[in-house]
Amino acid sequence: MDERILALISKEELDIIKNKKILLVGVGGVGGFVLEALVRSGFSNITIVDGDIIDISNLNRQIITNINNIGLSKVLEAKKRAININKNISIKTIDIFLTKDNFNNYINEEYDYIIDACDDINIKVLLIKYAKEHNIKIITCLGTGKKLDARYLEVTTLNKTFNDPLAKKLRYLLRKENISLNIPVVFSKEVARDTHNIIGSVIFVPSGAGILIANKIFLDGINSFVK
Repeated sequence: MDERILALISKEELDIIKNKKILLVGVGGVGGFVLEALVRSGFSNITIVDGDIIDISNLNRQIITNINNIGLSKVLEAKKRAININKNISIKTIDIFLTKDNFNNYINEEYDYIIDACDDINIKVLLIKYAKEHNIKIITCLGTGKKLDARYLEVTTLNKTFNDPLAKKLRYLLRKENISLNIPVVFSKEVARDTHNIIGSVIFVPSGAGILIANKIFLDGINSFVK
């Protein structure tokens, strides 16, 4: 699997990638594609957190889903898929929903990178605070629902986002905590569509967001290598 990667980067750079310790919170529409791209790009030490089960409504956009695993644990199915790509990876699963009450019980290790691909605004704040307190790099994914066009996706910082109600709320909460808004994020500039009481979603935007997140972490990893 390494041959094609090594045509683009050095073995020393790939070794750095393999040794990075990654925490991924959420393995749904965005997080599933993050995991897929990380595993296929050489990352070998990943912890995934999600308490959800696969629902039939996930089939249109979540890469870990298929008609045979409806009702099963997302993290366990994600791990199975990852190992079927690279049997040598170390992948730890935490099959719970993070809350304010249990956060410190499960998020208590040192990581090289935290990826926030969850939907819970309070957990996003806690992950950002944890990253800041422990000097860990973090990237947060903002809203991908109610949007159709992946060409509007962008990697930027939270203070530069717009057309995203989730980003607006996150900025408000972080300001209350006196936390800098200069936090890496992936967001879509597209104006959300009115889908009434359903959060409409198709594969293009969440998958694109997941690929962009993994790509940024990959590039950060190889760029940290001093030639």
